[in-house]
Amino acid sequence: MTQTLASSQSAARSVAWVARAHSLSGKLWFLAAAAGQLMFIYYILVAYLPKTLIGQFERWDEVGLIKGYEAGDGFGNLMFITHVLLAAIMTLAGLMQLTAPLRNWAPRLHRMSGRVFLVLAVYLALGGLWMVWGRGTRLNDIGAIASTLNTGLILVFAALTVHFAMKRDIARHRPWAMRLFMVANGVWFMRLFYGAWLLSVGPVGITNQMNGWFDIFLAFGVMAIPLAGLQLYLSAQKSRSAALKWSSTLVTLTAAGLTALGGVGATLIMWGPHL
Repeated sequence: MTQTLASSQSAARSVAWVARAHSLSGKLWFLAAAAGQLMFIYYILVAYLPKTLIGQFERWDEVGLIKGYEAGDGFGNLMFITHVLLAAIMTLAGLMQLTAPLRNWAPRLHRMSGRVFLVLAVYLALGGLWMVWGRGTRLNDIGAIASTLNTGLILVFAALTVHFAMKRDIARHRPWAMRLFMVANGVWFMRLFYGAWLLSVGPVGITNQMNGWFDIFLAFGVMAIPLAGLQLYLSAQKSRSAALKWSSTLVTLTAAGLTALGGVGATLIMWGPHL
């Protein structure tokens, strides 16, 4: 009897320990993501805002855009710069949503930033869809199809996030909000994936038209990989299986490392030269 009780207590301590390790891995990923997102916001503001304020719109293209400023296209130019600058606000609002102390210390600000994030995610998704198919901001149709799929996921996840929030079902609202965060940040994730790949492997599978094998893989992987990682994390969080928690912990720690590497790569290769 005593031996059985001791064994049960040891197993409980083991599960508690791996649960703490699992939670810590999530926090490490958040810190890596926060650093990358803050750098992304800084890049947007420095690369675009000063040029816009002084009216040098043609200089938007200095960062190597598919289609930025076009003479005579007033509406398209307005849609483009609105899309870019609001993306910085959406990114900051989403980052605030994942900041646990903010949820605890300032719940009203948490709710407000959540509404801002959701509204801008939907607006930017629809605006991006118009720019891809209406303005022709694309290099190939495969990438455009992937972008359209991403828009669909944003709209579905946003609707489910609002639905469960209105029902006050926080347990079901939270995972859908996190899924929305993943797909709404697709542009940021893509830059991180490219940054990590270029630093570790080089320009393998990448072409100027973004139709190389890695380009095509990433067009869809930028949605599938973060969502799969999140689903594993959420499933392990609810499970009492130590094996599942360990597996998720290792995956999340790997994701944290790749996110940090991607942030460095994106900064050195894509953002830094234009700051």
